[in-house]
Amino acid sequence: MISRRNIRVKVMQTLYTSLSTQPENKELATESGLKILNEKLSLSLELFTTVIGYIASVAQYAEADARFRSSKYIPTEEDKSVNTKIAGNHFIWKTLSNETYQEKLKSSSIAQNIDENWVKKLYQQLCLSEMYKTYIAADSRDAKSEKAIIRYIWTELIINNEDFQSYLQDEISGWEDDKEMIYILMDNFFKNSSNINFMALLTSEKLDYAKSLLSTAIEKFDYCMELIEPKLINWEADRVALIDLILLRLGVCELLYFPTIPTKVTINEYIEIAKQYSTPQSGHFVNAVLDKILKDLEKDKKISKQDRLTH
Repeated sequence: MISRRNIRVKVMQTLYTSLSTQPENKELATESGLKILNEKLSLSLELFTTVIGYIASVAQYAEADARFRSSKYIPTEEDKSVNTKIAGNHFIWKTLSNETYQEKLKSSSIAQNIDENWVKKLYQQLCLSEMYKTYIAADSRDAKSEKAIIRYIWTELIINNEDFQSYLQDEISGWEDDKEMIYILMDNFFKNSSNINFMALLTSEKLDYAKSLLSTAIEKFDYCMELIEPKLINWEADRVALIDLILLRLGVCELLYFPTIPTKVTINEYIEIAKQYSTPQSGHFVNAVLDKILKDLEKDKKISKQDRLTH
């Protein structure tokens, strides 16, 4: 469901979080780090499922709106004929019927994350849109339009809604850190919703990669720093941005201990992460340091990569 870059970010965040509480004993540090990583992955999955819950709640609110308006003391003709087509949207109901989604609902607090006032506001905004008016005007249903109106709720009413984004940032734990990943997950959801497993964010292969990258970064900390510190020309290690040092450690670990990941892929990935999560100069800095370390390692014949391209 998510890429290796997303995993690298999660491992980086885990190391950053665990630094203040990391025991000196590496075995205990690894155990603590893996616990934090699992918590972060679980939170990401919770946020993703919460977004799906919001979208479904907005669609289903049409029926609540119809009941409320028809029960008015003096309902208008418009009140009596509220269109509830979207409540039966085939695309969203296929997701709601997903066994793993149902299981996730039972084992999580997703319902508590969904604010009914915001559901109502989003539904009212939806009703004013030309997209929605066109959707309910069509007598028949087709797969393309069913998906399109659900995607519209996501892109226009959630992503591009500054007020709602502020609400999510203030009220939903982890949203600001994870929203870029959620965007990717939602993009995958619209591409192939039938294969989504709402109980597992990662395949077993990617989960093994995440755990291995984290444990290796902790276990090989001393050796990695021996390689990194001589390359910090004009910079003391304690003056370099902490995230940059973490990314360098992860990069060195991949260069040395992950034979199926090409060196070019490793360096390019950590450059991009540094640009996004650290300082404006961090991409260039991480590139320069990792490139120097790679050249030394290749010179000493310490790099061994397989032909298989795994990214």
